[in-house]
Amino acid sequence: MENKVSQFNEFKRYYLSEFEIFDGEEFITFNIVGIDTARKQAQIAVTDRGKISVITYDLMQDKDGNLFFEYGCTYQKVCLDDFMEVA
Repeated sequence: MENKVSQFNEFKRYYLSEFEIFDGEEFITFNIVGIDTARKQAQIAVTDRGKISVITYDLMQDKDGNLFFEYGCTYQKVCLDDFMEVA
């Protein structure tokens, strides 16, 4: 039971948070739709040049314990702690 509660709190912390990166031409916006810590996956709504896609990314953990996923052909590291709550 405790494991499910902690997973819910972890998900609630990040739910619908937003992060933007600049790829050299345009800003790409990421919104967290869902996190499954058991499968180590995150569903992210990606807005790129006017197109919105919901993509499931594999979550990885760096040496400091921060969760992140890799985006694009350059495998740019996107850390979940960089996401900010949208008002």
